Amino acid sequence: MSKSCKGLAMELVKCLSESDCVKVEKRSYRECVGEKSPCIPSECVGLRETYFNCKRGQVDMRARIRGNKGY
Repeated sequence: MSKSCKGLAMELVKCLSESDCVKVEKRSYRECVGEKSPCIPSECVGLRETYFNCKRGQVDMRARIRGNKGY
């Protein structure tokens, strides 16, 4: 279960590495993922929300029994 969100995390990092926040502004991934700025593409924002929901599902007892909803 701990690795069920790994694919989303890798896609989020890949998406952020191609964004202006990391390329042009030379900021860290952690800084870019934590804010809502126009330099982050909407695909990255969607991946971020999906990743956070996946991580939240690991803590939720109902989801821990059933497993995370597919990726």
